[in-house]
Amino acid sequence: MSRAAASPALAQPPRSDVRHGTARRPRRPRRPGARRALRVVVALLPVLAAVAGPPAAAGAATGTPVRLPVMPSRLAAGAACTGGSATVARATPWEQRSLELTRVREFASGAGVTVAVVDTGVSLKAPPLAGRVAAAGQAGDDCVGHGTFVAGLIAAAPVKGVAFAGAAPQARVLAVRGTDERGAATAATVAAGIRAAVDAGARVIAVSPAVPRSSAALRSAVSHAVGHDALIVAAAAPDAPRDSTSSAAPPADYWPAGEPGVLSVVDVDVQGRRPRGAVVPIHADLAAPGDGVLGIGPRGHGHFIGSGPSLAAGYVAATAALVRSAHPGLSAAGTARRLITSAYPADVPRLDPFGAVTRVAGEAAGRVTPAAGSGPVRLETDASGAGATRRALMAAGAAGSLVLAVLWAAAVGPKGRARRRGPAGDETPPP
Repeated sequence: MSRAAASPALAQPPRSDVRHGTARRPRRPRRPGARRALRVVVALLPVLAAVAGPPAAAGAATGTPVRLPVMPSRLAAGAACTGGSATVARATPWEQRSLELTRVREFASGAGVTVAVVDTGVSLKAPPLAGRVAAAGQAGDDCVGHGTFVAGLIAAAPVKGVAFAGAAPQARVLAVRGTDERGAATAATVAAGIRAAVDAGARVIAVSPAVPRSSAALRSAVSHAVGHDALIVAAAAPDAPRDSTSSAAPPADYWPAGEPGVLSVVDVDVQGRRPRGAVVPIHADLAAPGDGVLGIGPRGHGHFIGSGPSLAAGYVAATAALVRSAHPGLSAAGTARRLITSAYPADVPRLDPFGAVTRVAGEAAGRVTPAAGSGPVRLETDASGAGATRRALMAAGAAGSLVLAVLWAAAVGPKGRARRRGPAGDETPPP
């Protein structure tokens, strides 16, 4: 059968429109594939919005925003002690979403591990820490509130109706004073705090102060911790002063973070960047959330907001407790190595608690030693290295590829079938 015989309408001239006296154009054939593709794309729009929108790691917590008081790291002379907060934040804070703590708690809780907090003290009056804190000397009283805040990041108990809880909620906290009552620290006060923490049996030691000079006593205290298989997690730089108008200090080393065997930590914000105005160290082993993070106060059930490398160090110390709880045979050096090697790759690796706890790897010999670097700590200019962001981008890419595949199949499919079959009843391919 000829092609003209198979489609006689194609051989006829256009009909005249009697009403207008114009030639009527041939009617275009329907394209069901295009309509089908449009329907599929519309159906997939919610999926694309879910995976390509702001990732959980870099998004604000759900719920109504609340204004919280700021937790200081030290108090000015004559300032009143930090009181309780009247505001309770019930939504999940961004940093805990970023660290995926809900997933991690399915595998480890910090049970059986004592974490010392060398800071301004830890208040024994903070309800979320009730029954979880032992204090060395006068460290059970916290005028500043900062040490209590850090201890809450580590081991605050879950509260019904409140999403925030400590990263290692079943760990024990040892309160050790590493500053004076107003929060000022020296190499001597930090050294005394570290030594007291080791002697009390702490397996992880979170050190909030970062002092500009080391000392023989501080070096000896760090060696004492290493010799007793206690992992020191320290802020790589001091917390930025509030309302500071002075020019930024040049990059420098700070202690005890600069000592061999100490795991040093810097803070990043919700975008994965160092916060504006942050003090820059020369070296850091890990980066963790520490800008605008949620925490508890020295009394009451209300919450505060805080920022600084000391808070990031608190999250790393909590993760170290999770690792040592899940892998009790792992040494302090092995725990530090696992935290670093399981972290998200970046110039300063970003903490991944889930990877650190669940990763299957053998422990190699050696100690944590700061790598020799020729310049200060640098971080990526975006959050693409963060885990949840990376997963969101991968999901968005996969969904986008799916949509393109559907569009291609819908558009090309009918043409392909027509090309294979030719006109109706003719199996001969067209020329």
